[in-house]
Amino acid sequence: MLLNDCKRKVELEYPCPWVYKVIGREEDELRGAIAEVVQARECLVTVSHSSSGGRYLCLDVELVVISAEDREAQYLAFKAHSTVVMVL
Repeated sequence: MLLNDCKRKVELEYPCPWVYKVIGREEDELRGAIAEVVQARECLVTVSHSSSGGRYLCLDVELVVISAEDREAQYLAFKAHSTVVMVL
């Protein structure tokens, strides 16, 4: 659920592109986790940011979600993966 400045829900039209920020420690492991979660779905994975000390890395994962339930399921699958530290 997204809120705009007026605290009203923003209505999304599905299917639509969605970007998850997936944060972890090792790029190869994180890319493997992403592949496990998205399986055969087409997605674009790009390096977003790494911490100044190099301990954490953020990858953006853009894919098309077909419903609010699909969007939430992908989020929960990323969050549940042992390699993933955080998902935004």
